[in-house]
Amino acid sequence: MKLFWIAVWTWLLVLEGLLLLTSSYPLDPDEHNAALMRNCTANPPYVPSTIVNTTIRLNALRNLMDVHNISIYVIPATDPHLSEYISPRYARRAWMTGFNGSAGRSKLPSVGAFEAPAAWSSERNSEHHDVKVRRLPPLELQGIAVVSKTNAVLWTDGRYWIQAERQMDCNWELNRGETTIVNWILQQTKEGEIIAADPFLFSVVDWISYENALVQGKRQFVSKESNLVDIIWGEERPPEPTDDIFKVPSEFLGRTWQEKVTEIRDQMKNNLYQPTALLISALDESAWLFNLRGNDIQYNPVFQSYTLLTADWIRLFVNESRLPPDIKEYLNVNCTSADCVQLKPYDQIQQNVEEYAKGNVTIWIGQEYTTYSVYKVIPESKLLNDRYSPVQILKSTKDPTEQKGMKRAHVRDAVAVISYFVWLEKNIPKGTETELSGAHYLNKLRSEQKHSRGSSFETISASGLNAALAHYSPSEENQRKLTTDEMYLVDSGGQYLDGTTDITRTVHWGIPTDFQKEAYTRVLMGQIDTARSIFPAKTLGDSLDVWARHALWEVGLNYRHGTGHGIGSFLGVHEWPVGIGSGKTLSLDVGMFTSIEPGYYQDNEFGIRIEDIVMVVEADTKHMFDGIPYLTFEHISLVPYERKLIDLSILNKQQIHWLNNYYEKIWKIVSPELYAQNLMEEYDWLQKHTQPFSHSAFVTLSFPLLVGSLLGNLIL
Repeated sequence: MKLFWIAVWTWLLVLEGLLLLTSSYPLDPDEHNAALMRNCTANPPYVPSTIVNTTIRLNALRNLMDVHNISIYVIPATDPHLSEYISPRYARRAWMTGFNGSAGRSKLPSVGAFEAPAAWSSERNSEHHDVKVRRLPPLELQGIAVVSKTNAVLWTDGRYWIQAERQMDCNWELNRGETTIVNWILQQTKEGEIIAADPFLFSVVDWISYENALVQGKRQFVSKESNLVDIIWGEERPPEPTDDIFKVPSEFLGRTWQEKVTEIRDQMKNNLYQPTALLISALDESAWLFNLRGNDIQYNPVFQSYTLLTADWIRLFVNESRLPPDIKEYLNVNCTSADCVQLKPYDQIQQNVEEYAKGNVTIWIGQEYTTYSVYKVIPESKLLNDRYSPVQILKSTKDPTEQKGMKRAHVRDAVAVISYFVWLEKNIPKGTETELSGAHYLNKLRSEQKHSRGSSFETISASGLNAALAHYSPSEENQRKLTTDEMYLVDSGGQYLDGTTDITRTVHWGIPTDFQKEAYTRVLMGQIDTARSIFPAKTLGDSLDVWARHALWEVGLNYRHGTGHGIGSFLGVHEWPVGIGSGKTLSLDVGMFTSIEPGYYQDNEFGIRIEDIVMVVEADTKHMFDGIPYLTFEHISLVPYERKLIDLSILNKQQIHWLNNYYEKIWKIVSPELYAQNLMEEYDWLQKHTQPFSHSAFVTLSFPLLVGSLLGNLIL
């Protein structure tokens, strides 16, 4: 009998090896995926039926260019506030090209290495005179269309090339870095010819950078404030938003708008250059300052507006019809003192700034979100230029009320995500669910949580090779069925009245390969090492990027996006200048929130990303150099990781200890909420998935699963 069982176990182990060997071979891309891609070299060219024919639009634009004697017209993918997400009304590049990828400030933070070589401008700065200000990523990476009389070309980040090939017709070329926009323009034009663009869609630095390069090439770079795409778009262009702007409930606010205005005015008063006015351009800045929200942009509770603030008055440039009587009363619009808000038409910002600049004044701007259209009407001698406005800096540190709200929101969000995983585990074996149906169900679960105001971005629900596309989102045309044979990545988030969430988990319902387990574990090691890092106060977020990558680097692996981004409180899912490894972060301080999201992507096979939101807190250290506390992170996301993908043999004792503490925290905080919502199946799931890790426990847990999987395969 003993020999019989030895033979059985030997045979099972051999079979396990064969199964793992078989599953380690890469998957070929689906034929369905290939059918979604255009083929402009075929005869005749192949274009999927889902792609929009842009011939009529391009002809109309070129006719208009001829009328204005324009040789080349440049079409950025942003709005007059340089927003990451834009409303349909400003989706000009998408309408012209068919490509609706991000404007370059994508869901994942861009990696610093992708940014332009250091190009500098010497500008008057609030902290130092003649400080060098680093420019933004080049337009090539921000997703931009350029149209000449004979050619139409799209430049975008390499992360979007596949999406562009799926969405554009053969009227458009995709430039994959063969040449820069400026060099392409110089090749397409002669000296003296006109290149035109809308200055409301260019940052200050981008406009000056391209203007200098084109003028050096003896071309003209002309400001055309009447957008040519809008003219040919005509009545089909989506209308301006008209729904009411609303106030954040007082229970979720730590400061009144008057208190925030006072803080900003104090900064103006104490500034070395004594600015007399602050121009506030980014949409989330005015929303945060006045504790107001809107629904102008999907996933982003902001509204179209500018603010011009002085020591004596406040002007809010907005569509007044969108402000109900109670909001007008709240803003004190019927008085003229320093704490009364003067309402001005949204489209009069440029005119007002130009008129104000005629006096003995100094206007403070943040160049990251100020467009060239407004900048150009301010004389250089009256300009105080910082990379970020003081509102952006102040907003990035959450007050105690906002911190509590963010934590509460993440508890409820964890309930939704855990409920989703329970549902998946029951339904995936049935073979009835897809990436898209999964995304819809997760969105539904979030919507049922208290204070929910929808998603914070489009859910990335990606299985198998689709997860290797870092910015993939499913559609009816490209979705894959969810199966036990593939890794599954879900990156999602919610908007709640008390906070904004963003979390990514990668799971596998079958038998992962050794390489998948190693890659996942090393990504997890990067998450853990960054989360438990201790660093001096005022450390730049980018300095911590190496912690997230080191475990991957050790075996020659990496990822092509930044490691973290700041996050708003019932505002944008991206909030700069907080972040890690994005190339545009400032120093970290207590009360700031950032994501940590290392990953690994194996082309045409699978993708891995683990993302959590953390808060900067003081570290408990044995010593305190110069009497200044050191900093570390507190985990705010509260969903366990995929146990079967973790190879404990790679982790060190400190990492396993951190995992166990984190799982204890998840159980302590989330289980009462599951119980309160009467989600007992989810309660049991969480109890199982937060068991502490140890070598023996891991073997005990894994062995029955392994035998069950092997026997299941034998039966099948």
